[in-house]
Amino acid sequence: MALFESILVILGLALFEVVSSVDNAVINAEVLTKMSPKARKWFLVWGLLIAVIAVRGLLPWLIVWVANPTLGPFEALMSTLSSDPLVVGAVESSAPVLLAGGGIFLIFLFFHWLFLEPKNYGLYGEKFFHQQGVWFYAIVSIILAAVTWVALAVNPLMAFSAVVGSTVFFITHGFKQNAEEKERELLAGNGERGTGSKKVKGAKAGGKVGMSDWSKLLYLEAIDASFSIDSVIGAFAFTLSVPLILLGNGLGAFVVREMTIRNIDSVKKYLYLKNGAMYSILFLGGLMLADAFGAHLPAWLSPVVTFVVIGYFFWKSHRELKRVRESSHYGKIKNSA
Repeated sequence: MALFESILVILGLALFEVVSSVDNAVINAEVLTKMSPKARKWFLVWGLLIAVIAVRGLLPWLIVWVANPTLGPFEALMSTLSSDPLVVGAVESSAPVLLAGGGIFLIFLFFHWLFLEPKNYGLYGEKFFHQQGVWFYAIVSIILAAVTWVALAVNPLMAFSAVVGSTVFFITHGFKQNAEEKERELLAGNGERGTGSKKVKGAKAGGKVGMSDWSKLLYLEAIDASFSIDSVIGAFAFTLSVPLILLGNGLGAFVVREMTIRNIDSVKKYLYLKNGAMYSILFLGGLMLADAFGAHLPAWLSPVVTFVVIGYFFWKSHRELKRVRESSHYGKIKNSA
């Protein structure tokens, strides 16, 4: 891969990681405000290493290794950077299988957001689809059946991978729902805990004893792991190179950590960033399926599509924010008059 394409892939991965992690960053920031400065610093430094190495590094490597069991662990890690014809051939032969499962996962993720998740409506038609939430399961079932049927004629392993992709989606979705519920419990604390007539800082509403800072940190890392699966699987739409995925997602994870602690309120004002993340997920899922069925797309296409889609929704968010500020300023002038 040319140097320019590698840099473009890394930047695209970082941007995708940042935007797709906005929701998780907002919730994490709210939990961190209830923790000590020492714990927040630990989350930024050591928590970042765990997030990058243990999740965004090991998980892509593990996926490539499972898809290429004949390769050793080191060959799987350095697969697309290797010049060994056996390694290159093994990765190329397994790519359609890996991409089929990843594409289905991302497309399911988009349609779940479109039909079922609360959102700021950024495009015409989103409100209509959101009101038809009951159709989510029918739509994704039809998509899975169609992709599986076509894949059976090409490679039965691709068909199996598509089913695995849907299975992984529903499993991780269950973990996410549980994680979001636990985070709401963390944020429901009233600041006191204790026994008998004495109350000590940290209790949750309903009388349950609150979690310590270190317990919260461990739980935040577990939550981050469950939410990072989306960006890790989406990364394979950009490249099959684990080192490049590690660099791009690691850079994005660092930005998210900084954003979580220092400037999350400003990010929350950009209403349509989540829309941009989800539409880029739709396009990336489609590109992965197209590549799996032999389209042979150029390496620069996925990052360029990500930049364009997210750039549009960033511009749309900025325009809306400017409109709200001008309206508020006009209202203040009118009231003062």
